[in-house]
Amino acid sequence: MKKFLTAIFAMASASCALAQETTTSPLEISGSVDTYFKYDFAKQPNIGTSFASDHNSVSLGMIDLVLKKKTGKASFVGELSFGPRGQEQSLIDASSGTSSFHIQNLYVNYDFTDQFSMTAGYMGTFIGYEVISPVGNFNYSTSYLFTNGPFQNAGIKATYKFSDKVSLMAGLFNDWNVYTATRGVSSIGGQLMVSPVEGWTAYINVLSGAGGGGYGTIADLTTAYQITDKFKLGLNAANYDINDDAGGYAGAALYPQYAFTDAVALGLRGEYFKYKNVGGVEGDKYTSVTLTANIKSGGLTFIPEVRLDHSGTKPFAKENGMAAPNAGQFSLAAVYAF
Repeated sequence: MKKFLTAIFAMASASCALAQETTTSPLEISGSVDTYFKYDFAKQPNIGTSFASDHNSVSLGMIDLVLKKKTGKASFVGELSFGPRGQEQSLIDASSGTSSFHIQNLYVNYDFTDQFSMTAGYMGTFIGYEVISPVGNFNYSTSYLFTNGPFQNAGIKATYKFSDKVSLMAGLFNDWNVYTATRGVSSIGGQLMVSPVEGWTAYINVLSGAGGGGYGTIADLTTAYQITDKFKLGLNAANYDINDDAGGYAGAALYPQYAFTDAVALGLRGEYFKYKNVGGVEGDKYTSVTLTANIKSGGLTFIPEVRLDHSGTKPFAKENGMAAPNAGQFSLAAVYAF
């Protein structure tokens, strides 16, 4: 009897271990819907950053659908968008009007241990502070740093978590923003994450290889510090050099935000951005100040925003079409997250 009970106990233990190994989480579905009104003070589209380009129009952003599932140590993420905001990242020219569909993320992940994992597929970039989904940003308009950097990276990466305070990622990637590489697996990248104190996290990122405008190297710092329960300070600084002095950019953006209540917060984005010289021709320089409020009710966030940009090279236009050093706009967006 004792041997029989021992055998039954061993079988039960093995079954429990197997069940733990193959535990399946439910399929998670989340996403967002956004729409906006924007009015350019020059009465025409004037600030050339990503998304929300329509003037004096109640316009669509996108519907974004995210699917996640985990089985044992394996998991996947699929994120699809439909609408103009997603269309601007599509491989098909947005101006053609032939496609409003875009894959934002499509990748698989395997946790070999609690510390070591590998991910392969098409992933939102690890470069920069802002993201494509409006749910992930405080401001509705986007920075020059966001617009000129990569949006997605297809490739394979490995991440090792030394502790809750330090992790390291390294990977091989295609050229920027494409599902299938036109120049092969042409980039290497890495990210060092450090969290020195509670509430403060910093990411030091490097990506080198084929990208926007040619072959080059981006060095990027992204950090945020929740200084108090109400006050948060973020920073993004980046430098991109294209080989053979063929251009690139450099810039920095500061993001102070203050939460008056759980439902109302006010934030400022101050940015300096410069295109590098090409062939002895000086690149444009921009300064931009964006004042944004977030007003929340359940899953809905209203985002009123005023943005003022300046450049001494007069890349903007006045109402009469003449070149101007300044541009401004007001927008009101509604973003629903589910």
